Amino acid sequence: MESIKTLARLSKYLKRHRKTLVAGACCIALVHCLGLSIPWLTKLAIDSLGAGTQPRVLLFYAALIVAAAALQGVFRFSMRTLMIGASRRMEYELRNDLFQHLLTLSPSYFSRTRTGDIMAKATNDVAAVREFMGPGIMYSLNTIIAFAAAISLMLYIDPLLTAFALIPLPVLAIIVNRFGRLVRERFEQVQQQFSRLNTRVHENLSGIRIVKAYGNEEFESRQFAELNQDYVAKNMRLVQIWGTFHPLIALVGGVGAVIVLWLGGTEVVRGKISLGDFVAFSGYLAMLTWPAIALGWVVNLVQRGAASMGRIAQIMDEEPEIVEVDPVPVARVEGEIEFRNVTFSYDKDALLALKNVSFRLARGKKLAVVGKTGSGKSTLVNLIPRLFRPTSGSILIDGLEIERFPLQTLRGKIGYVPQESFLFSDTIRENIAYGLASARDEQVAEAAVIARMSLEVEEFVEKFDTLVGERGVTLSGGQKQRTAISRAIIIDPAILLLDDPFSSVDAATERDILKGLLKKVGERTWIIVSHRLSSIREADEIIVLEDGSIAERGTHEELLRTGRLYRELHRRLAIAEELETT
Repeated sequence: MESIKTLARLSKYLKRHRKTLVAGACCIALVHCLGLSIPWLTKLAIDSLGAGTQPRVLLFYAALIVAAAALQGVFRFSMRTLMIGASRRMEYELRNDLFQHLLTLSPSYFSRTRTGDIMAKATNDVAAVREFMGPGIMYSLNTIIAFAAAISLMLYIDPLLTAFALIPLPVLAIIVNRFGRLVRERFEQVQQQFSRLNTRVHENLSGIRIVKAYGNEEFESRQFAELNQDYVAKNMRLVQIWGTFHPLIALVGGVGAVIVLWLGGTEVVRGKISLGDFVAFSGYLAMLTWPAIALGWVVNLVQRGAASMGRIAQIMDEEPEIVEVDPVPVARVEGEIEFRNVTFSYDKDALLALKNVSFRLARGKKLAVVGKTGSGKSTLVNLIPRLFRPTSGSILIDGLEIERFPLQTLRGKIGYVPQESFLFSDTIRENIAYGLASARDEQVAEAAVIARMSLEVEEFVEKFDTLVGERGVTLSGGQKQRTAISRAIIIDPAILLLDDPFSSVDAATERDILKGLLKKVGERTWIIVSHRLSSIREADEIIVLEDGSIAERGTHEELLRTGRLYRELHRRLAIAEELETT
């Protein structure tokens, strides 16, 4: 019952392709009609022998049997093409829906969910669901039609013999029910272990430099081997069930065949049925052998599909934390930002990252956010493009709560450079133009010039078409940061959010970048988190965060006079900057 409920979630995909599936079902019916005609034609041919039939009559029956077999092959091909083709298209749709849903989930979901687990569900589990929607449904219909048609003809030939032949069926039902549950339980264990294995591989490949730097290759190999061995062991437990299932079904079918051979042979000898009837009856019983075996496979596919769909449903049932609340059309974003008593915690049991933060930043002004590590600087920046939702309080842009903005409008007007620069495994050009699909080559080049990246790009053989590797591995830290800055400014944002964007570049390069930024987007609203004095001094206002609260605020000169925390921070930054330049 649980399996049916889980698989019912696939109904929308089945409905979209119902015409194709119905056409495939018709082909299945025709396959069995033609297949069932062959034993009947054989019966007629055998019975005609006793009446002294002419050879041409036998040749006629033989031709009909060959024609039926040929047509059966045509419809069998059509059946597979239609049903399996539909399952591939449904797999495509399901995988798209899963990926699109993942894109709606907030970063908090991905911080608590292993990437390897998500990848396993998006690959292995989706494939298992496709197996159910294709071969699973096809062979289910195949089995139902074969049983119904063959048993009907067997009843027509000899009802009593049919009743004896079907004695093993209750045993078959018990076997299917019992083994079906075991298959689902053990397949779920296999998929969970595959997720663990996938996660381990993903983490090791992503962190290969750390593994090598600490010389931990042997340790990681042992850990992988243990996980791999567990995966094999769980698969073997599933194989044991699967391996036992088939012989049991074959045994049950064999018992029915023995009963028919004994009783049917006796009835032929006594003259109750003809030899042709017995041959046809045996043929129909033999035709039930494959559907009986296929029944075991169908049960396996259904249980695997249900287990995998249950795992996929865990993702699909996740509700996005960031949603649009009665969005209103916004023609233009000016860039005024206001925080009203904003409090935020990453988890209900965790400490508050921000506590009653309030400030207003006028359009075109620049705000610097400083403070010790863990004081809430990055959290404050991440709340503005709605990467997270405030626990309480409200954030307004141009006097409108950000929840009322269409997400695409809000984020499309914000240039964002995160603390950790992430680059896609693509060219430098594509990474810079990521936020602007219609970006022209000259716009890409201009953004690179402002971010002081153009000279280094010119040194690459492929220029802007240089592939940066996974996460930008072929670029230095400074080059990655400057590419990320180029990506933020090419969209011509109304609001520029810079979260420690110069940590990997030297002070001279930072000053050059700032000059370019001021010239390009100087009239836009800025919020910058930085540990560099040159960046901080450019701000119209500075706020100092301590334990998630605004401890001090004012201009650079004001805070030097009155701000105890800022003076101490300024002193340490000045020393660090002096050491860097010497």
